[in-house]
Amino acid sequence: MLSSRPRLILASASPRRAELLREYGYAFEVIVSPFPEPVEFSAELSTIERAKASSEFKAKSVARLAGDAWVLGADTIASLGGRVFGKPTDRVDAKQILQALSGTTHQVITGVTLLDAPSGIGLIRYDSTDVTMRRLTEREIEDYLDTGAWQGKAGGFGIQDRSAPTPVSVGAKVQCARHAFVERIDGSFTNVVGLPMELLAKMLAEFSPTE
Repeated sequence: MLSSRPRLILASASPRRAELLREYGYAFEVIVSPFPEPVEFSAELSTIERAKASSEFKAKSVARLAGDAWVLGADTIASLGGRVFGKPTDRVDAKQILQALSGTTHQVITGVTLLDAPSGIGLIRYDSTDVTMRRLTEREIEDYLDTGAWQGKAGGFGIQDRSAPTPVSVGAKVQCARHAFVERIDGSFTNVVGLPMELLAKMLAEFSPTE
């Protein structure tokens, strides 16, 4: 149980990550990095390494403010054919992203860093989920953009945004993914939301930097 561990600090302003942690019963605090996130990366970095690097940056930039605590940093990106889709800069960018992902199977990758603030010892991991999106019409995209729900979300949409009229296939299972754009998810559902909770549980169980 987390009560036997140092404080857990979420180094993210994401309400979706905070909601997941609460849903899974974790006690935590939120401290947002005072530094702007890096937006440019070496062309040699893979999408996975980019997500991991961003999560590490968030955790390390908050660790100096955390005291005796474990700091959790995470960064989620969407990737298709080596092209990275982060958070849209504006409505036009969001539309272009949705048009590019429409009718494809893309990857949602989340880098996760768990850092012991006093020692600086940390774990850096990632999870990847395949998301198959159905072909979207121009009207569907415009209607969704009108909601503003695309803001602040990698890939221009959030899997939890709105109810879907039909279930979505999740691997061999069927689960209501609550988004009408998605046909199938292969991998962690919570990873698509923004924080792979299965991976986090393994990292917390593995992480004992003071022992």
